[in-house]
Amino acid sequence: MATSGRSTLLSSNSTGHNSTLENQNPEDEDGQNLWSSILSEVSTHSRSKLPSGKNVLVMGEVGSGKTTLVAKLQGVEEYMKGRGLEYLYFSVHDDDIDDQTRCNAWVLDGDLYHKGLQGVAVPVEAVGDSLLLITLDMSRPWNALDSLQKWAAVAREHIDKLRVTPETLRELEHRLVKQFQEYVEPGSEEGTPQRRTEEEESVLLPLGENTLTHNLGLPMVVVCTKCDAISTLEKEHDYRDEHLDFIQSHIRRFCLQYGATLLYTSVKEMKNLDVLYKYLVHRLYSFPFHCPAQVVERDAVFIPSGWDNEKKIAILHENFQTLKADDNFEEVIVKPPVRKFVHEKEIQAEDDQVFLVKLQSLLAKQPPVTAGRPGDPTSRAPSGSPRTSNRSAAANVANAMPQAAGQTSEGVLANFFNSLLTKKAGAGGPGTPAGGNNTPGTVRKSGSKLGLSDVQAELDRISSRETDGEPSNDTPTDGQDT
Repeated sequence: MATSGRSTLLSSNSTGHNSTLENQNPEDEDGQNLWSSILSEVSTHSRSKLPSGKNVLVMGEVGSGKTTLVAKLQGVEEYMKGRGLEYLYFSVHDDDIDDQTRCNAWVLDGDLYHKGLQGVAVPVEAVGDSLLLITLDMSRPWNALDSLQKWAAVAREHIDKLRVTPETLRELEHRLVKQFQEYVEPGSEEGTPQRRTEEEESVLLPLGENTLTHNLGLPMVVVCTKCDAISTLEKEHDYRDEHLDFIQSHIRRFCLQYGATLLYTSVKEMKNLDVLYKYLVHRLYSFPFHCPAQVVERDAVFIPSGWDNEKKIAILHENFQTLKADDNFEEVIVKPPVRKFVHEKEIQAEDDQVFLVKLQSLLAKQPPVTAGRPGDPTSRAPSGSPRTSNRSAAANVANAMPQAAGQTSEGVLANFFNSLLTKKAGAGGPGTPAGGNNTPGTVRKSGSKLGLSDVQAELDRISSRETDGEPSNDTPTDGQDT
């Protein structure tokens, strides 16, 4: 009975409720539908919020532009560079759901001493939400290959130390392979969706022989910075197109092995920075990405992960004339010798007293010469005008010659003419036999030639007169009357 009565009550209540819903106005139904749609939208938005905790770990050599690059992505003009591990971020905004978040950007110091700080940027629980970015300085391309291999080894060492479970690591590696295989060039087929159907997704092309042979499980982006320096390489270091293609081919081979994306940027010219930002949020937040690969402009190359292969890289080798694709990178791209700038040495004048002391010591080492007594008027240079041009020339020579302390002008003239006569006595004129008696001498007033012995006697007479204190004004000249 009780059960029957309860069933009757439920039945009557159910019937009454149904009749109430049937008697509702259409406006009430529209109101309920509106509230249902609002609740559904709110619940959808709450589930599709942008995830937080995404990380970009930036590695590269000292001075390769790591901090400057991330600061440009953040939109900061003034910033301070740190040491060890720098923390920056860039904003991510989704217009569809009107949500915003921050992507963490960790810049590791170029000194390997600080490589242990990777654990702060990429802990074991954040491995699946991280992306590795390696910067290369294109103003120093001779370091490119060694730098790539060094920082990739640093990342591999860090992942091994994290001791990620084998299941998680296999899942990350499989995700990277799948992304590489499922890449579709944006705009390759206009009017068709980029996503493949279920049948197409089940058939994936196998990877190439040298593709993803070094799978880290993390997405990798190789950014060549300072690409505006390519013109400088051509002007100052004679780089040709084949050298630039050779560098690009080796970098692309490395990227193919790690499944990495290659991007050429220039902060100075603001080139490809927007492409880099869009690609980062595409890989980390699954934003749509519509930028195709770019290989035409040599300083704005963009090759996304999954686009490249060995055949496309071989196209660069067709332009080689003096190089070969298998040439050693270090032997072709050689570091130029350091040019030593020669600066003119600045000559500083000595102190006056120091200079005079040195001059005094030099004069003291000279051989003694005939000197006049102190106060002797002959010790002064003659003040009268010479009567002949030759006498004027002799006086000029005498004034130009350095004089020791106490040496008279007459003594200087005597030494000067002595040297002239000695030279003339040893060498005759053209056509005159050696040792002949035609050696020219001074001419007396009578017009006869003066021999060497007479000249010497005359000079001795002048010297003796100077010794006795008599002024002498009749210095003989060569070829003129006295």
